[in-house]
Amino acid sequence: MNILLLGSGGREDALAWRLRQSPSCDRLVAAPGNPGIARWAECVAVDPCDPQAVETLANQIAADLVVIGPEAPLVAGVSDRLRASGFAVFGPSSAAAQLEGSKGFTKDLCKANGIPTADYVRVERVSDALAALESFCAPVVVKADGLAAGKGVTVAASREEAEQAIRRAGDGPMVIEEFLQGEEASLFALVDGEVVVPLASAQDHKRVGEGDTGPNTGGMGAYAPAPVLSPALERRAIEEVVRPTARAMVAAGTPFSGILYAGLMLTDEGPKLIEYNVRFGDPECQAIMPLVEGDLAALLLATATGRLHQAPPPALSKQHAVTVVIAADGYPGTPAPGGGIAGLEEAERIEGVTVFQAGTSLSGGELVASGGRVLAVTAVADSFAEARARAYRGVDEVRYDQGFCRRDIGWRELQRESA
Repeated sequence: MNILLLGSGGREDALAWRLRQSPSCDRLVAAPGNPGIARWAECVAVDPCDPQAVETLANQIAADLVVIGPEAPLVAGVSDRLRASGFAVFGPSSAAAQLEGSKGFTKDLCKANGIPTADYVRVERVSDALAALESFCAPVVVKADGLAAGKGVTVAASREEAEQAIRRAGDGPMVIEEFLQGEEASLFALVDGEVVVPLASAQDHKRVGEGDTGPNTGGMGAYAPAPVLSPALERRAIEEVVRPTARAMVAAGTPFSGILYAGLMLTDEGPKLIEYNVRFGDPECQAIMPLVEGDLAALLLATATGRLHQAPPPALSKQHAVTVVIAADGYPGTPAPGGGIAGLEEAERIEGVTVFQAGTSLSGGELVASGGRVLAVTAVADSFAEARARAYRGVDEVRYDQGFCRRDIGWRELQRESA
């Protein structure tokens, strides 16, 4: 089949790498892509958030499947335009994408359907948000309502910090939320209406600093699977969180189709929903894709065409994968511009290592940084400890003077294994 992949980040590089290996993939085109994605796909300079331009490209290549990587095109309605023109699209409608596009929408859905989540208040103005803090004890969570590239959440350790976060956000929709105690894990499920099929688990590292300190980022690293999300807890999360959400979306006339990423807090009372993403996570995708076996393209097509219930269940390798993000100095604030990158070939000579490119571009034939998160060094091995060791050996081969990474990705799992 001919596949059109929308996006230009590390997630899309991992998807392109894996789709290119699918037996059913004959041609892969990415819009707009990046230098890493160009290793696996034909890259075309088309704005993935421009519905008309994407539709034109899909027609030009006679796309049998369009895979939408990032959240912005989904919320912008690109999938709606493509479906209306008869294309099979892996990714939800703009209405269903509100599960990520509006934190308040999702919190209200949880409340109405008895889905376990943190207590919350929705507000529209700074004054109301400040008043709402009276109902919460510190720490407290302040969330921008809309899309924020993974950086719209502040976990405030004190009331003063919460007030600062609210004033920084200014007037506009936001959610003030109870802080949940526990360990986070991510669960990815393929959803086609009321059909829910678990795919994989992972654990992300959101804070910029080691020991999970500093401001939230889009993600500084991840590993898969996440053993802390045991089979029993995964079943509970599917039955208590994901499946009721899928049913609620069908009942509302906005059925979900695509990958639903549930960010969970594993509390003493069981798994509770922190938030939904309506696409593969980044960098979780870079850790999951090397573990996915079989024909991924065929599985995504089955989901996109209402045939997920007929598809063979997803097959995952028994190995472990660890991804370490190399980011530009200054991230998650203003990243250092430019900066030459080398050593990727040396890194990929290490057994099990693949370097996915996120914020990169070419300048005079040289690979340079062009974003906040620049590279995702991923390693696979039979054990978590060996996958982690390989990933950091790969990181050490990369030459990028204006970058940094966390050196403690997977620290909780490492502690558990050594206990």
